[in-house]
Amino acid sequence: MYHLRFRGTHYDIGLRWGSRLFGHGKLLLENVPFPVTEERIEFAKKCRPFYEEWYPEVLEEIRGIAEGQKEEGALFEAVLFGMYCMMPEQKCSCFAFRQGKQVLLARNSDFLMELERLYMNCMYRFSGASYGFSGNTTAFAEMEDGVNEHGLAVGLTSVYPSVMGYGMNAGMLLRCGLEKCRNVEEFVGFLEKAPIASSQTFTAADRSGEAALIECNSEKMEVCPVDEKNHFVSAVNAFNLPGMRKYRAEGIDDWRAGERYETIQAAFARHKQEPLAFAADVLGGKYGFMCQYDRKTGKDTVWSVIYDVTGGKIYRCEGNPSRKRFLEDKRSF
Repeated sequence: MYHLRFRGTHYDIGLRWGSRLFGHGKLLLENVPFPVTEERIEFAKKCRPFYEEWYPEVLEEIRGIAEGQKEEGALFEAVLFGMYCMMPEQKCSCFAFRQGKQVLLARNSDFLMELERLYMNCMYRFSGASYGFSGNTTAFAEMEDGVNEHGLAVGLTSVYPSVMGYGMNAGMLLRCGLEKCRNVEEFVGFLEKAPIASSQTFTAADRSGEAALIECNSEKMEVCPVDEKNHFVSAVNAFNLPGMRKYRAEGIDDWRAGERYETIQAAFARHKQEPLAFAADVLGGKYGFMCQYDRKTGKDTVWSVIYDVTGGKIYRCEGNPSRKRFLEDKRSF
């Protein structure tokens, strides 16, 4: 996993990074694991107006990256805007829970081994109004989990797109939320208004101790908070909240999402550990199937992360948590 620090305006950040990669002979578009088709280009064109209205900052960053890479910006937009929409992407697991005054958000990122060398942890500090954050990604520009300077942490799981619209996708919604929202309430409010293109879940938790699961697509959204009734929430690659189950797709390769979901449910039924150790053990497969993929299939858990939002700490395992250790990331952003 690469570790990158970005500072400045969105455009300057993109330009410096794109130029640095180009100077070392690294072209981002050569590492995209799918063809950039005319369908993707047209889809991105129809989504672009929503980014112009809701998240123009990321368009500036993409413009900088493209200029640094000496490529057309439209090709990068076609790659990024179609993610989570035109094909199912990651197969991940996420949960959040409260124990006493402590609230943790934990997530496994399950993806393709062939791209392991490209995965990144990014720390952003902007010269404008956007909030700084630390986030992890299998791509670039978009984020799949992270925490911002106000203590809002969010993790996503992709869901097979049984419906699709034009708007912003999961990775962009998550990153935009980290840049513009201070807590769970603001993030939920943002999602209620934002144009959503893809199908996904978001698990969110904040420094005040609030946490919630949000399941949403281009047509509908449902929220389940962590409260006295629900002391934890969890998500995999399928909708499980009552109002969203009608959007579930059958007969797809979801990387054993049902087993992962049942493992999390069963783990909380037996939970008697200290919170951090419990989260690490669940993610590491000690309560049942979570990350025990056969690497010969090209699949694996490529990183695992625990955000102690009330304690302001990040613990990350760079690789499969059944084989590698969690280490505290003590860097400030």
